[in-house]
Amino acid sequence: MDLEKRPLGRPQEPPRRSDPEGCVAAAIRVPVRIVVLVLVVPVRLVWDALVVAGRVVRDTVLRPVGRALAWLGRAVFVWPLVGVWRYLVVPLAKGAAWLGYVLLVVPAVWVYRWVLTPVGHALAWCAGGVGAVLAVVGRGLYAVLAALARGLVVVPAVWLWTWVLTPVGHALAWCGRGLARCLRVVATGVGVALYWTVRVLLVLPALAVWRWVLAPVGRVLVVVGGEVRDALGHAWRIAGYVSLAVGRFFATLVRWTVVEPARWAYRSVLTPVGHAVRDTVLRPLAEASRAAGRVTRRALASARTTVRQARADVRRALFGEPPRARPAARREPSVAEARTLGSSTTALTKD
Repeated sequence: MDLEKRPLGRPQEPPRRSDPEGCVAAAIRVPVRIVVLVLVVPVRLVWDALVVAGRVVRDTVLRPVGRALAWLGRAVFVWPLVGVWRYLVVPLAKGAAWLGYVLLVVPAVWVYRWVLTPVGHALAWCAGGVGAVLAVVGRGLYAVLAALARGLVVVPAVWLWTWVLTPVGHALAWCGRGLARCLRVVATGVGVALYWTVRVLLVLPALAVWRWVLAPVGRVLVVVGGEVRDALGHAWRIAGYVSLAVGRFFATLVRWTVVEPARWAYRSVLTPVGHAVRDTVLRPLAEASRAAGRVTRRALASARTTVRQARADVRRALFGEPPRARPAARREPSVAEARTLGSSTTALTKD
C-alpha cells in the first residue's frame, strides 16, 4: 500500500534497483516501521492538538491583545513624543538656530571678511619676500654641499662596492650554493626514510582498518539510517491521516452534541420567545417611554417659557421698559428703482 501522494502530471518514478544490502534492509524494514509508527502517532496527535490550540489562542487572545497594546503604546508613547517634537523641540531648535546664526555666524563672517582676510594677505606678501631670499640662499648651500658629498662620499663608496664588496659577495654566494646542495641531499634522504616509516607504521594499518572495519560498519549504518528515515516519513504521514480522522470525528461529535442542539434551541425556542417578548413587552415599554419623554419635554419647555416671562416682568418692574429702537427713515426710491419695481410688479400680476 503506497501512502505517498504523487503530484498530478508527473510520471511515476521507476522502481529503484535492489542494493547490495537488500537482505539487511528487508530484515530491518518492517520492525523499524512498526516501532516508529507506534511512537510517532501519539506525537503527531499531540502536535496537531497543540497547533489547533495555538491558532485559537492566536486568533482570539493574542491578536486583540496585540492590537490593544499597539494602540496603547501609540497613545502613551508615540503621540506624546510626536507632540513634544512638533510643538516644543522643533520651535526651540529653530529659535536656537536663528540665535546662533545672529550671535555667532554673522560676527564670525564679519571678522573673517574685514579682519582676518587683510591680515592674511599682508602675512602672505611678507612670507613671499622672505621665501624668495631663503630660496636663493638654499640653492647656494645645496650646490656647495652636493659637491662636497660627491667628492667625499659617493666616489669612495663606488670604489669600495666595485673592488671589495662584489668579489666577497660572489665568493659567499658560491659557498652558500654548495652548502644548500649538501643540505638538500641530506634532507631528501631523511624525508624518504620518514615517509616509509610513517607509511608502514600508520598509513597501511589505518587503511586496512578503514577498508575492512569502518567501511562495512558505515554501509550498515547508512542502510539502517535510511530505513529509519523512510519509516519516520511513512509514520508521520500515516499519523497525519489518523490525526485528521480523529479531528473530524471530534468535530462531528461536537457539532451534533453541542452546535446543532444550540442552533435548534436558538432557532426554535429563543427566537420565537424573543419575538414575543419584543412584541408584548419591549415595544409597549418603548412607546410609553417615548410618550413620557414627549410630555417631559413639553413640560420643561412650558416651565422655561414661564421662567423667562417672570424674569422679563421682574426686569421691567425694576429697571423700566427698555428703550425701543427708532425706526429708520424711509428713503424715496429713485427713478431707476421705481421702474424696476414697476416692471417686476407687472410681471407678477401677469403670472
